Amino acid sequence: MAGKLSAYVSLFLLSFLSARTLTLVHAQKTWCVAKPSSSQAILLENINFACSQVDCGRLQKGGPCYSPDNPINHASIAMNLYFQSKGRNTWNCDFKNSGLLTVGDPSYGGCQYP
Repeated sequence: MAGKLSAYVSLFLLSFLSARTLTLVHAQKTWCVAKPSSSQAILLENINFACSQVDCGRLQKGGPCYSPDNPINHASIAMNLYFQSKGRNTWNCDFKNSGLLTVGDPSYGGCQYP
C-alpha cells in the first residue's frame, strides 16, 4: 500500500510541476522557429503547410521578411505565424519535431516576428 501511495504522490507532483512549466512558458512571450538540424525537405513542407493556414505575404519577394531568402529563415517565419495564430500552444510548434520554442525574439532588421 505504501508503495502505491508513493507512486500516486510522485505522479501528482510530476503532473503539478509539468503544468507549472507549461504555465510559465505561456506566461512569457514565446516564438516558434525551425530547428537548424531540419532537412530542407521538412522546411519546405513546413512552409507549405503553415502558409496554407496563415498569410505569409511578408515572405514574398520585396516583403520585410524575404531576406535572407533561404528555407530555414522562411520556415521559421511561417511556422511562427502559424504558432501565434493557433494560440501559442506548444503542440502548434511541433511540425514533426522540427520546431523549436524560444523566448528570445528572433526579429531582425525590418522583419518583426509577431
